[in-house]
Amino acid sequence: MKNIAVIGTGVIGTGWILRFLANGIKVKAFDKNSRQINFLKAEITRTNLIIKKLYNTKINFKNLEIVDNIDEAVKNADLIQENVPERLSLKKDVIKNISKYSPTNAIIASSSSGLLPSDLQSKCINPKRLIVAHPFNPVYILPLVEIVKGKKTTNLYLNKAKKFYQKIKMKTLFVEKELPGFLSDRLQEALWREGLHIVNDGYASTKDLDEAITYGPGMRWALMGTFLTFHLAGGEMGMKHMLDQFGPALKLPWTKLKSPKLSKKLKEKIIKGTKQQSNNHSIKDLSNIRDNFLIDLLELKKKYKL
Repeated sequence: MKNIAVIGTGVIGTGWILRFLANGIKVKAFDKNSRQINFLKAEITRTNLIIKKLYNTKINFKNLEIVDNIDEAVKNADLIQENVPERLSLKKDVIKNISKYSPTNAIIASSSSGLLPSDLQSKCINPKRLIVAHPFNPVYILPLVEIVKGKKTTNLYLNKAKKFYQKIKMKTLFVEKELPGFLSDRLQEALWREGLHIVNDGYASTKDLDEAITYGPGMRWALMGTFLTFHLAGGEMGMKHMLDQFGPALKLPWTKLKSPKLSKKLKEKIIKGTKQQSNNHSIKDLSNIRDNFLIDLLELKKKYKL
């Protein structure tokens, strides 16, 4: 994975380029929109100190080549990161061209935030090498990348992609079964939609809702996420007690979303999952880890208060 092509240099494409360059990887970038190319150049300048702070290196501009067409960008690529706008027909056409001009064993990775890879494969030559690799903005800082395979993707390319992204210091998360929006965006979307209802119905302002997260559960989520946080809410009995105590609340009209039935099978999945997550730490140990993290995070919030 020495040569990477990046198609599309908007916010996400530029973020990928910065991460690739910070890891000493050669990149060929293509975007037919000159304004986006100018944005890329401006971002490289703007993030200079941030890249140095995070990666302890300076970007080598010799590793970046901006080209005028897709075929030139992808012809010698080991991996092509596609970042065109989130329109299925457009992405399918671009992927078709990428697959036409790239080496047949080059990985094609779409940065799609919700389109299914099986749909993206429909016009792709050698579709077994196509995956979704969905990052989060800013890509050069946030480590998560959701990797999703389509019906025609083979594990050979999936595993090669995983190793590559891990090499550039990313947290790879396999999505076991493809579903629209994948994992993180579905969770974000649920919170977003509920927030729209609350604002629309006049219960709170956008500032109220942001502070409801940033000074409350968002601080805990930064360390433990939703499920492990609720595991602690159950006290010494953990998730089992939490489900017994708060499970009935799922029937109350607390959100516009309809919850699934809290069946025995679902309970067992959640209890087993959070037990594995706790990694043999006791509730007391987890509580101490959480508390120390939150104290440090409070100090950071004071430093970076908007």
